[in-house]
Amino acid sequence: MNGLQCPQQGLLWRWKQHGAAVTPVTRITMETSTLTKQGQRFLTKLTTSAAAADNLIRRFVQGSPKSVVLTTLSHLLSPSTSHPHLSSIALPLYGRATQAPWFTWNSTTVAELAALLHELGHRAQSEALISEAISKLQSRHRDLVVFYGRLAQAHSKRKSETGFDAAHGYLDDVLRTSESAHVKRRAYEFMVSGLCCMDRPGEAEELVIGAEDGLGLKPSGFELKSIVHGYGRLGLFGDMRRVVEEMEKRGFVLDTVCCNMVVSAYGVHGEHAEMVRWLRRMRDLGVPFSVRTYNSVSNCCPRVLRMVGGMSELALSIEELEEGLEGGEGMVVRELLGCGGILEEVMVWETAEVKVDLHGFHLGGAYLVVLVWLEEMWRRLNGLSCGVPAEVTVVCGLGNHSRVFGESKVRVLVQKMMVKMGSPLKVDRKNNGCFVAKGKAVQNWLCQMKKAQSASM
Repeated sequence: MNGLQCPQQGLLWRWKQHGAAVTPVTRITMETSTLTKQGQRFLTKLTTSAAAADNLIRRFVQGSPKSVVLTTLSHLLSPSTSHPHLSSIALPLYGRATQAPWFTWNSTTVAELAALLHELGHRAQSEALISEAISKLQSRHRDLVVFYGRLAQAHSKRKSETGFDAAHGYLDDVLRTSESAHVKRRAYEFMVSGLCCMDRPGEAEELVIGAEDGLGLKPSGFELKSIVHGYGRLGLFGDMRRVVEEMEKRGFVLDTVCCNMVVSAYGVHGEHAEMVRWLRRMRDLGVPFSVRTYNSVSNCCPRVLRMVGGMSELALSIEELEEGLEGGEGMVVRELLGCGGILEEVMVWETAEVKVDLHGFHLGGAYLVVLVWLEEMWRRLNGLSCGVPAEVTVVCGLGNHSRVFGESKVRVLVQKMMVKMGSPLKVDRKNNGCFVAKGKAVQNWLCQMKKAQSASM
């Protein structure tokens, strides 16, 4: 057995030799993996009983389903884990998992673990994992370049310059020496996206130019969008616009993904006027707004964020909201809400049921789309011959993908809105991630609400 397969002689032994002290990870750069309740209990026990870590890990792996163990490991490997003080546990947990009968070697997990160990200062253990992966995959060139790419991604998420540069070097060697066009292309993609994630879009653009001139690799939309996103995140708007123009010259269509990147970049830096200009451009080009569009806009609006965060009263209609917004924030929200195209993506209208699905929305985005949806419901139920559906459903989710499993902030927000509005929509007894009501009851409620709003104006 090699070192990574025997916990007594391999990973666990090396972990003990280097000390079992738990080292915190302070950099948080991405969303953490969802943690199951069983995994949460395990990590809580580790926090309170660090001295018994080895025994707790053994019992957890032996007594838990594969999915629970892997989800917990993924949570610990995430740069934004909610348990940074337990990051060092990822190594012995992985070592024990390799002994489970269900274990299957996975290059992505190894890459993420190697990046974590590198950041924690356990360079020898990190290199051991990388060396074993290279040895295992050296005859499978397509799989090997993916491992190198995942390793570069893992280091870039942690903003580890030394780790990323080493992985980037592996990929560069593959790009220059491989005889496979597919392998070259994959190495090229990973290098460009990695450099942009490391906030080095200028180097990524130089790589694109050099690869096209020297290797005949023409950039795809993926590489160019990565560079657009990289420049935008840094607030280098001149360069961002220049690359967007280059995309158009090359015949690439400006799609929702690319436009959202630009809108988000301007939003992060408070450039509301530019956001409005791009939202109008999306509308004029027929580029549909998406969940990401709503999230990008709402996340740059302090007033909206204060309302959904509970620090101020929620406006319960589009008119009331717009009256309370000023300056650039008001401009961008009005522009967003003026186009109801988002409902084509999130709403289903059928005779039996009208359903709006809020999965994927941040709090602010969910709030805005509920207001748009209510306006559209009123329009269809009281102004058009759409018929009254038998049932109306708002899907918020159970919080299975929330930072804490089972806690859906969107569900809490929607419930608060429905209660304040006197809505007939109530939590579904069969699925508490949904709000349901009879269609006729919703029609009557909207009619009464509109009358009350008109009377107060």
